[in-house]
Amino acid sequence: IENAHEHLEELKPNRARESMREHYDMAQLSKTLATINTDSPIEFSYDEAVLGNLYTKQAFLLCRQLEFKNLLSRFDGDAAQEDELELEFFTCEDLTGCEALFEKAAEKKELGISLIAEGDRVFGAGLALDQEEIYYIPVEGLVTESYLCSKLEQLFQGDRVICATDVKALLKHLDFDEKTTVFDAGGAAYLLNPLKSVYTYDDMAKEYLTGQMLPTREELLGKDSFAKAWENESEGLTSLACYQAYTAFASRMPMSEALEEAGMWKVYTEIELPLIFTLDSMEKWGICVRGEELKSYGEKLNVRITELEKLIWQQAGEEFNINSPKKLGEILFEKLGLKNGKKTKTGYSTSAEVLEKLTNAHPIIPRILEYRQLTKLNSTYAEGLAGYIRADGRIHGKFHQTVTVTGRISSADPNLQNIPTRMPLGREIRKVFIPEEGSVFVDADYSQIELRVLAHMSGDAALIAAYQADEDIHAITASQVFDVPLDQVDSTLRRKAKAVNFGIVYGISSFGLGQDLDISRKEAEGYIEKYFATYGKVKEFLDRTVEDAKKNGYTVTMFGRRRPIPELASSNFMTRSFGERAAMNAPVQGTAADIIKIAMVRVNRRLKEEHLQSKLVLQIHDELIIETKKEEVEIVQKLLVEEMMHAAELSVPLLVDANVGNSWYDAK
Repeated sequence: IENAHEHLEELKPNRARESMREHYDMAQLSKTLATINTDSPIEFSYDEAVLGNLYTKQAFLLCRQLEFKNLLSRFDGDAAQEDELELEFFTCEDLTGCEALFEKAAEKKELGISLIAEGDRVFGAGLALDQEEIYYIPVEGLVTESYLCSKLEQLFQGDRVICATDVKALLKHLDFDEKTTVFDAGGAAYLLNPLKSVYTYDDMAKEYLTGQMLPTREELLGKDSFAKAWENESEGLTSLACYQAYTAFASRMPMSEALEEAGMWKVYTEIELPLIFTLDSMEKWGICVRGEELKSYGEKLNVRITELEKLIWQQAGEEFNINSPKKLGEILFEKLGLKNGKKTKTGYSTSAEVLEKLTNAHPIIPRILEYRQLTKLNSTYAEGLAGYIRADGRIHGKFHQTVTVTGRISSADPNLQNIPTRMPLGREIRKVFIPEEGSVFVDADYSQIELRVLAHMSGDAALIAAYQADEDIHAITASQVFDVPLDQVDSTLRRKAKAVNFGIVYGISSFGLGQDLDISRKEAEGYIEKYFATYGKVKEFLDRTVEDAKKNGYTVTMFGRRRPIPELASSNFMTRSFGERAAMNAPVQGTAADIIKIAMVRVNRRLKEEHLQSKLVLQIHDELIIETKKEEVEIVQKLLVEEMMHAAELSVPLLVDANVGNSWYDAK
């Protein structure tokens, strides 16, 4: 650095020379900070620095506990020998033994149950009578699948608590309803820590059973499927079934106490537990799909994709692989000379974020973005959905309630919550989803539920008054933020105000809002300041929420659901900033998620209580769809709107928009 400074005039390029001239003091400071100080006065002894045996039994247990899975393979047999939990498992191998076991189980007030099942087959079950007496019942001989399932179902009757690590998994094979008292350990573990991706029995034991280290499924079965392990009469299958039943039984009290202490017992018992039965009903019923129309839709997409491909090649001046980020980057930033290209080791970045900023820079960009959206639609839905249609002509997707950190339900196999709706061709995919013969879809969704929740939770008088008067909140915000009389607010200003309104809910920064509206950061900052001047209590609420989250380590919804935000304690500015945005949004989004869940449970109960044939089939964020018998349309539409509107009592009305149609597209 010193040498470079002495030869300042020889530095190239000019920018480097001027930077060195202007910031030489910072360059010297940077060098000082980067130089390792080898003269620190530390007393050092070689004898004390000798490395002993790292791979001890204690180190193995610590690595297991901290989930350093790659390190575990380095330990030898002696160190890797764990202190086994002193559990004795018993196996029922004949009908007589099973009959005696089920008689004994019928006398218990609490049981732990697990099923070893894959697809439609059941291979066995685990049954914990208490924490010491745990049985495995394999399907073999006279102990058939139907016998085992019917005997287990009988245990769900009567005044007892049934504990399981995954109650919804049991419902796939056992017939019982929400009148049964069940404890779902996986659901409880999710509420207590929604940051995890999976909730396995060994994880729960480690967390809630005083650090008990149980072997994982992989350690017991390797890569074997349940079917293969059952055929091989694997002892690991016995242990797996018993560990699952034991963990479910033993974790009920500590988890229940933890939920009570966290103020989440009502969220668990009144929202999450009954929701299991609602989601199971939706999965079993499924939704009809027109296979032929899906095929036609794919053909329509391919026509447009081919058109776009030719237009893109024409504007690029050559044919190339549009799906190759490297080649696309070369075309855009080298051949066409578009500015602000970010070059990485593998080429220029062509992410959606990068391309969206260049939308107005060249007519090729909007076409590339459309091409990407349509090819994704084609592969994910036009082609992808076909593989999910079963023999009954319906798709039986999965709805997960232990995946998102905010409490929202997620959809998988296929994901029906992620269908693009901004573009007309994206919306058209909904035409293939139809009700069965003699039915229609009744579709209802909340109007601006998150903004309404924000109004209630912040207590902002201006926001509450606007909603109580059923005014256009986006137009009012546009008038206030952009200093325009209300009657002069046009569609463009309203769209901008909408971005501000929802941006505030998601803790958007001036930088983010500037990108969304294609304006300068300073201008966006001015919009946000005017918004908070208009809705002062919203600013107070968001600031208070972040401060509380920093102090407590978590946010809380209106119903008591917690979301931990460890990012707030990070020393990294970007990570901490993300935590602050998450803290602003979590109580609002989490409360909205709780409300739609409550509505789903109540709607499903009403349909059953009123002995209606109509079925709840889909939940997409703030939208519910019921496959409704034509003769039940009036009563179903009424009860759907009623239950959604009264799922929570807020200081502003929960407005619901309901429609009827012969397809999802028509109803929406």
